[in-house]
Amino acid sequence: MAGKVFFSVSMSLDGFIAPDSPEELMGTQWRELQQWVFRQRHFRENLGLGKGGEEGRDNDIVTETFERTGASVMGKRMFDAGEQMWPEQAPFHTPVFVVTHEEREPWERPGGTTFRFVGDGIESALDHARLAAGSRDVRVAGGGTTVVGYLNAGLIDEFHVAISPVLFGSGIRLFEGVEDSRVRLEQTGTESSTRTTHLYYDVHVR
Repeated sequence: MAGKVFFSVSMSLDGFIAPDSPEELMGTQWRELQQWVFRQRHFRENLGLGKGGEEGRDNDIVTETFERTGASVMGKRMFDAGEQMWPEQAPFHTPVFVVTHEEREPWERPGGTTFRFVGDGIESALDHARLAAGSRDVRVAGGGTTVVGYLNAGLIDEFHVAISPVLFGSGIRLFEGVEDSRVRLEQTGTESSTRTTHLYYDVHVR
């Protein structure tokens, strides 16, 4: 049985998921947005940041997200930023399919992450990811344009947004360009901690 397609992102209180400048895409402002997740034990260990870290419901959510993911899809812009910032052992530990027009051989990293580059669209990338994931879920890792592309195509089953108590003022909006006439959301849960508020939605095609 095929798994679900989902995304899980942190978002500022005013609706942004990243700075708009490529140089700052994973810079100080982004790290402030992700502060809640960087403190979690599972994330620290997964990224090779050392032992320790917080445990509790936030850590459980991070753990559950990684454990359910059998493969990921991302856009080229996110990959370009991550290629410069990720450690040698990239944090996915699954196949990752990059939507791009650039031809490139697969890039295998230690720890089980292999990036494969798909040049014939988001649906093709998802087909590859579903096959690789088996019965586990496929995560659309980002960025915002890629997430919206999958939403508008009716290919997202559910998503999780962690609202961080920060304001960007400008940047990359999560839902910029969503075709609201095609997407209907059903809220399925909320959870709050001292660092973030988790919102969960199922996605239905109108």
